[in-house]
Amino acid sequence: MNARPEATVQPKYTSTFIFEIGDLDDDFHRINDEIAERARAIPGFLGEEAWHNIETGLHSEVYYWTDLEALHQLVGMDTHQIAKGRHDEWLGEYRVVIAEVKSVYGNPLLGLEHRPGQQEK
Repeated sequence: MNARPEATVQPKYTSTFIFEIGDLDDDFHRINDEIAERARAIPGFLGEEAWHNIETGLHSEVYYWTDLEALHQLVGMDTHQIAKGRHDEWLGEYRVVIAEVKSVYGNPLLGLEHRPGQQEK
């Protein structure tokens, strides 16, 4: 039997960034890492997950949030604005989906990384 997950706050919103991987140079990785690190420090950040489909070359990053104000802090971040302005240097086509979470079933922590209070391995 699986252990019960620790108590979690139900996410209210997700922001999903799906993109075709292009030329991911050092600048991309530096900026992407900074955005992720700063997003994790925003009050209201609940965790993230990333998916990569080798067959299609698509990559997806999903961030979970308690409220829209927290999500707006990510969107308004100076580094995020720089990345948006340079996306055509690194990526092919992309899609952003902002969704309201109505419910979560099963293990609410499955796949989530960098959750607040999570012990780093």
